[in-house]
Amino acid sequence: MSDDGQDIASNIATTIAEYSTQGIHRTGTEVDQSSADWLATKIRQMGITPQLDAFDLSRVEVHDARLILGELQLIGVPLFDGGFSGPAGITGSLGPLGSEADIGVAMVPPYENSEKVRAVLAQRQTEHHRAILLVTDQQLPPGVATLNAESFLHPFGPPVLQLGGEHWPLLLDAIEGGRQGTVVVDCSYVPSQAFNVQATVVGSQPALAPIVVMTPRSGWWACASERGGGIAAWLEMLRAVYAAGSLRTFVFTANSGHELGHLGMRHFLAGSADLVSESGMWVHLGANFAAGNDNQVILQYSGADTKQLFSPHLRKAGIAADMELPEGRRPFFEARDIHDLGKQYISIVGRNKLFHHPNDIWPAAVDLPVTVKWVTAFRDLALSLSR
Repeated sequence: MSDDGQDIASNIATTIAEYSTQGIHRTGTEVDQSSADWLATKIRQMGITPQLDAFDLSRVEVHDARLILGELQLIGVPLFDGGFSGPAGITGSLGPLGSEADIGVAMVPPYENSEKVRAVLAQRQTEHHRAILLVTDQQLPPGVATLNAESFLHPFGPPVLQLGGEHWPLLLDAIEGGRQGTVVVDCSYVPSQAFNVQATVVGSQPALAPIVVMTPRSGWWACASERGGGIAAWLEMLRAVYAAGSLRTFVFTANSGHELGHLGMRHFLAGSADLVSESGMWVHLGANFAAGNDNQVILQYSGADTKQLFSPHLRKAGIAADMELPEGRRPFFEARDIHDLGKQYISIVGRNKLFHHPNDIWPAAVDLPVTVKWVTAFRDLALSLSR
């Protein structure tokens, strides 16, 4: 490995390890705040002045989240855009989702675009059940792989409690035995702030269309592979463009609020009307491309021109996606906002068995050699766009 390769691998490992050990990266929490300060310090150490752009939110404070079955109590995670039960909870019969039971039960993966999760959404909209239990797909490791709160600003439906897949046999026995349970989703809203971390490299030819590089920096758990890879690539692209100098202006934004309907990204877009209008390429560094564990990496392009632009850097780095989203299809995650604006973009996302899972921690969840290849490709893309 060249000296440059050793440096970038060391930078990536340090970044993901530090990020992972910070704790649970939920928006508006103390960990989220300290993580923003950490990222700002890394930017400052490059000789660049960071900006912390605050936005307000009503953070969900969880007081109690559990299922009570007789003397047994199972701790879970609420769905953050559902209803709350109060401390007494909701007691009633258990049955499959869509049945006549008071509490509907379903097993789901942590992907909003899955058929099973769409079925849950339909039931939540009807309020057919007084409460819902969602159990993480048993194909995943024990633990709660949470769903994002896409409707965080407009919560709806009954209380929803998410439980680990290891509890599925117990719940099936309870349903077959006609047992009643109590779902407690006792939460309140707390005024809070979260921060987008931003940095700008001013180009020498300001008439050229600026480039925007964006990555989410919040999530449900430690998010080593889910978010760590994107943050590492974001920093290496910033480092390279600043060191080399740039004809174009680059705006880098790392946003909180990802798991809550992209709150930070929406705040950034709302306050950046001129940038959005004048911008050229947008680069979205999304989830999970740093992951091991049967990872599937997806590249999303606004068109054939952006694919052609990135392809040489992929070949040079010796890396390829597992699939590409068909041209013209609305992309996943934050890239969809850029797609809707009609702007050019290159986006990377992925999924693996630790997606939204508490076991997504450094170093076990991360494939460092593969991550180095992806980060190298994006760094070289940034350098080519800067000229």
